[in-house]
Amino acid sequence: MISTITYPKTKQVDVVENLFGQTITDSYRWLENDIRNDKEVGVWVESQNKVTNAYLNTLAGRDIFKNRLKQLYNYERFSIPVKKGGRYFYLHNSGLQSQQVLYVRDSVDSAGRVLIDPNTWAIDGATALAEWSASDDGKRVAYAVQDGGTDWRTIRVLEVNTGKVLDDEVKWARFTSIGWIKDGSGFFYTRYPEPKQGSEYQAGVANHAVYFHAISTPQSQDRLVYATPDQPTLVHDIDITADGRYVTILSTPISGTNTLTVVDLQSANWKPRKLVDNFDNQWSVAGNVGTKFFLMTSQDAPRFKVVTMDIAAADTAIADVVPEQDSVLLNASLVGGRLLISYMADVKTSVRRYTLDGKAEGVLKLPGIGTAGGFKGKQDDPETFFVFTSFNTPDVIYQYDVAKLTARVWAQPKVAIDLNRIAVEQRFYTSKDGTRVPMFIVRRKDVTSPAPTLLHAYGGFGIPILPAFSPEHLGWVEQGGVYAVANIRGGSEYGKTWHEAGRRQNKQNVFDDFIAAGEYLKAQGITPQNGLAIVGASNGGLLIGAVVNQRPDLFAAALPGVGVMDMLRFDQFTSGKTWVDEFGSPAWEADFRNLLKYSPYHNIKSGKAYPAILATTADTDDRVVPSHTFKYVAALQATEIGAKPHLARIETRTGHGAGKPTEKIIEETADMWAFAAHWTGLDVISYPAT
Repeated sequence: MISTITYPKTKQVDVVENLFGQTITDSYRWLENDIRNDKEVGVWVESQNKVTNAYLNTLAGRDIFKNRLKQLYNYERFSIPVKKGGRYFYLHNSGLQSQQVLYVRDSVDSAGRVLIDPNTWAIDGATALAEWSASDDGKRVAYAVQDGGTDWRTIRVLEVNTGKVLDDEVKWARFTSIGWIKDGSGFFYTRYPEPKQGSEYQAGVANHAVYFHAISTPQSQDRLVYATPDQPTLVHDIDITADGRYVTILSTPISGTNTLTVVDLQSANWKPRKLVDNFDNQWSVAGNVGTKFFLMTSQDAPRFKVVTMDIAAADTAIADVVPEQDSVLLNASLVGGRLLISYMADVKTSVRRYTLDGKAEGVLKLPGIGTAGGFKGKQDDPETFFVFTSFNTPDVIYQYDVAKLTARVWAQPKVAIDLNRIAVEQRFYTSKDGTRVPMFIVRRKDVTSPAPTLLHAYGGFGIPILPAFSPEHLGWVEQGGVYAVANIRGGSEYGKTWHEAGRRQNKQNVFDDFIAAGEYLKAQGITPQNGLAIVGASNGGLLIGAVVNQRPDLFAAALPGVGVMDMLRFDQFTSGKTWVDEFGSPAWEADFRNLLKYSPYHNIKSGKAYPAILATTADTDDRVVPSHTFKYVAALQATEIGAKPHLARIETRTGHGAGKPTEKIIEETADMWAFAAHWTGLDVISYPAT
């Protein structure tokens, strides 16, 4: 059924520019103004939400999804414990708490004690505990506070024994990592310069840097340890080696490649030393034994390998320890005198053991086909922990005895759904250029005929989409729908080459792969001809916007979330300049022309019947600023693209996704699924079902 909606009137103020001989008209640039400083933008947001809410209120499945999602979310969730000073630190959510709570145990199986409960910080539950790190002796925790979904952080320090929060306060941390010096007298962290007042949510960020904060001193006295003013768009990630001797710094333009720098904390001046000074490959540190570093790298190994580098030697040439395999290396750790290496084969995890000289010692048996991660610890630790999850397996935490080669369940949740009813299948389909692409299909075992389908993908920044448990997706599946994940190019499902094949000038491959996935689902009788909805967020929101423009006939409904929709101006706001290495720069002609071809905002085509669209964003998103979605939806509503609804759902006091309260996740998901169900023909019934 087609509904007639009267959209709010959005004024057009044409900004006309000539870019590389091309006339570009931007009619809605005024919507880029910050909602906090421009009342007119605020009024526009209110009017859009009013229309959207009125429409969503007509959908019968909205309350059913919301009530069932509350049941599905109401289960205990644990993070992998971190052992420090004989204590075990971990995050826990009892079920419907807005935010995760930090707990500590004095022994591995003792009762947990609450250390930090962010649910007491704000009435609306939108202030979250973000990054945190316990000192080596387990006596202190440095933790980051995230308010209202912003990427900005304020770091505080807690005494574990007393629960006292110290006076220390470190502000303007962003994309931060925290690492304690071995004696617990202070910690390293990363931050940006303080932004101009009033521009915190939109101003571009540059000059990320590494600092050291000494306990009981003001932030003004923090020591600058490492910065790259000649390369202001780099983002630095720091870690402390398990022996406490070195700070390792990975510096990246957010493209999957990075440099590697170390700081020897035994030296008097903490002078940074570059071990890798180019961006040709990706590097990360698995661990060290003295001056011998074990590194993961894509150098001469697109699927990655483990090498060593002795930084005390005159020649710091690398030596292979575990050569490149047929599978993609995901992670490597030095624990208990062994290398524990996680591999990804056709997007499924396996874990293998090696001696430190590279001799294979067998495989760690996992409980099923899915995703395993963790395996952190010290070189002499007898134990480590890992998590296992899949589409039909909630996150189970295991304790692994490195010497005995045994794993036991440390925490296992109980969920309000019969997971034996859920079938998970992997298939492979062929993209436009003949590339073989994997896809997971999740549905009830009794669903054997074509059923309304949610198709999800990401396709960028070398980020793979791995099998993982999700109450949201199961809320759709148990209603009789299909949930499908296409592992399209742009991720790293098959290593560096898979990422490169969907990056910059190759971005169209990402869209072709996704379109081919939709065609395959219909051709194989998994999805009815008018029953395909598509969903993606951030770079995945860009994906949804682009493919809707290119193949509007293929989809019944589209759910782009916090998407990068204006590809000609993404680099003008917040962290946008850090995406240039992935997308290309609008300031360079070849990149400009490529970006213009697929930019969702610039390619909306009048005269074509578009699917129903519900675009979601949030007022505090300072990673992909909400004006991307504002402008995109304004253009949709002003263009003759059919009578199906084209709406914006704009959340308050949330950002790009991290730190979003559980209740708001449930409400947003219920709205999205009810919208998709209506336009794909999914019959929504009350649960529990018989």
